[in-house]
Amino acid sequence: MRIVVAGAGKLGYSIAQLLAEDQFDVVVVEIDEKRKEAVQNSLDVLVIEGNSSSPVIFDNPDVRNADVLIACTNNDEVNMITCMMAKENGIKYTAARIRNVEYTDYSPEILNKKMKIDLILNSERITAMEINNILMTPSALNVDDFANGKVRMFEAKLRDNSPYANIPLKNMEIPKDILVAMLFRNHKIIIPRGDDCLLPGDNVYFVGKHDVIKDFESNFSNTYEKLEKALIIGAGRTGRFLALLLEKQGLMLKVIEKDETRCQLLAAQLQRGLVLCGDGTDIDLLTEEGAAEADVVICITEDDKLNLLLALLGKHLGAKKTIVRVARNEYIELMEKVGVDVVLSSKLLSAGEVLRFVRRSGILAVSLLEGAKAEAIEIIVGKNSEVENKALKDVKLPKECLLCAIVRGNEAYIPNGNTKLHADDSVILFVKSEFVKSTVLLFESRG
Repeated sequence: MRIVVAGAGKLGYSIAQLLAEDQFDVVVVEIDEKRKEAVQNSLDVLVIEGNSSSPVIFDNPDVRNADVLIACTNNDEVNMITCMMAKENGIKYTAARIRNVEYTDYSPEILNKKMKIDLILNSERITAMEINNILMTPSALNVDDFANGKVRMFEAKLRDNSPYANIPLKNMEIPKDILVAMLFRNHKIIIPRGDDCLLPGDNVYFVGKHDVIKDFESNFSNTYEKLEKALIIGAGRTGRFLALLLEKQGLMLKVIEKDETRCQLLAAQLQRGLVLCGDGTDIDLLTEEGAAEADVVICITEDDKLNLLLALLGKHLGAKKTIVRVARNEYIELMEKVGVDVVLSSKLLSAGEVLRFVRRSGILAVSLLEGAKAEAIEIIVGKNSEVENKALKDVKLPKECLLCAIVRGNEAYIPNGNTKLHADDSVILFVKSEFVKSTVLLFESRG
């Protein structure tokens, strides 16, 4: 499959990199010469210099013969026109990065039907919703729902005194509708087996029925108390989306932003939250505004290094939990090492949406985990696929893959080795990223 990525900024570069690593045939269109050279020097893709919305670009057979086009320049209008041009030139599927909520909130049908955009990407909104989901599960480092909420993934850090530490999984007493799907230990992904033990400090991914997981989360609830007070530093698009979400959840909210225009814009939207125009690195300001009493400090300025500094300041002053949004994926491990509780990459969250979109063959959802080292995938069992009507013990899944849950009709359950897979079952897989493509092929319809 050939995929055109229009725009090689931070988001476009990340998407092109992940698609190339996934063995897709990728063509990048970029008008800026420096960005073009950066892509050429670092990624195994074809790069074309030019304006992605120009008819000249679509005269190029490498573009015109593509299957999918993803427009992610920094200009919403250019992205929309590029998608229209792509459809007019025979490209079957299009996706566009659109940041202006006036387009996405007030005219979604026009974007879909008139401008022929199949997938709309708004990285800031996706990030805000992810942070909101994590905060509504105070003990979680990460949380995600699959199968329309029937199955939940829950990530938590194992404490030194955890009753689940140093016990082989086969002997661990956890509810039968929950499975330990993956461990992240010493910056390595482990797909666990029965003899593996959980160790203090592990990031553990649990998967199970939604209601059972919600009850199980209480075992980790003393890690963090229920959230009541939140401090957001940065009132860009992500900050504004998040502030409105958290206010609806009933949190006592303060937002610090040094740009006066952004402050006025957010203040006009909030009903109870307080917006302060000031410098988040000002320790006196943080102290006066109760950073020490905050249940969570969320650092989402446009500067990764500043976000790290702000998170460390928040921890130093006594904040119970810190969340940082990063643009550069390579900072994720560093920030976790120095004590930031949750580190999120807007690019990886959006790239997960793109991967689901371009793979298409029965894939319903994709979550990129631990800096894209692994993926949680929801996929449909295809008719006449290699796994149909086989017991799970007879399915030749890679050892780097674990099938965690099955949804059949309206019922979700954790399978065992004798469970048979049926066509149209929805299954949730945890897979190391380099084995995703070969694993997905096993579930595809044949004939």
